Amino acid sequence: PSRFEPCGLTQLNAMHYGTLPIVRETGGLKDTVEPYNTFTGDGNGFTFDRYDAGLLLDAINRAKTLYFTNRYHWDEVVQRDMAKDVSWENSARQYKDLYLELTQW
Repeated sequence: PSRFEPCGLTQLNAMHYGTLPIVRETGGLKDTVEPYNTFTGDGNGFTFDRYDAGLLLDAINRAKTLYFTNRYHWDEVVQRDMAKDVSWENSARQYKDLYLELTQW
């Protein structure tokens, strides 16, 4: 678990290859990993908010519980993560649109 993570790219690589991340909510990790919600099925990984071994273990146990008790939902999250576009195309388009909007003033 990271105490500080300015950009966090490893979780994006992990998700691309089908590994659900378990991360501490900090920096780029907090921006890109949404905690899995057992009621709605939303989210793309497992998170904890404080640098604490017990909270890390809790996140690991939540991941294990989903994997072993609801493999269908686990596989859905994996597929969703693998399909997510994290290329620069979308970011570049958003920057371009923003710059165009700012120059129209």
